[in-house]
Amino acid sequence: MYIPKQFEEMSVDLMHELIRAHPLATLVSQSASGLNANHIPLHLLALPSPYGTLQGHIARSNPLLDEIADGIETLAIFHGPDAYISPSWYATKKETGKVVPTWNYAVVHAYGYLRVVDNASWLCAQLDALTADNEAPMREPWTVSDAPPEYIERMMAAIVGVEIVITKLLGKWKVSQNQPTQNQASVISALKESGLPQTAAMAALVEACAKK
Repeated sequence: MYIPKQFEEMSVDLMHELIRAHPLATLVSQSASGLNANHIPLHLLALPSPYGTLQGHIARSNPLLDEIADGIETLAIFHGPDAYISPSWYATKKETGKVVPTWNYAVVHAYGYLRVVDNASWLCAQLDALTADNEAPMREPWTVSDAPPEYIERMMAAIVGVEIVITKLLGKWKVSQNQPTQNQASVISALKESGLPQTAAMAALVEACAKK
């Protein structure tokens, strides 16, 4: 991933925060027929240091299972907030006119070797953890135990666990750091005024980076 210095995010804690907030990963690997991409929600564990571990599951019918029997190098991409930035939002537009559109975004790339974990107890714990994380904001959180045991047993028989111990973690926060202070302020204002959840999240990122 191309990361200009001003957009490089070095904080593991901040990258972990993005992964937990946006757990659906694009999992890229090399298969016998070429590059392969799967979209899998992954649960992050902080250990081992410094980058942690990603855990999830895939269908036994997924061809990826045949490719990872012995472990394969994998890239998990996590997408945070993103937003189109109009040049009309920049305060300097009136002064010079020298502005162009761009796109702000925050992403994390996690590298490691993907391995299969074909163990019922491990899979049970992984499903409980992944469910608990995503049900936490719900008014009445659902748990795996809410479903009939025989139904869960049948569903679990169709999946297998996967795990990646992260060996490298890259973060790119392209959130208007290359703009002068007045443009950062006007972008924050415009994003907030749009009233959309995604733009509100981006406004918060631009604001946080502007304060560093």
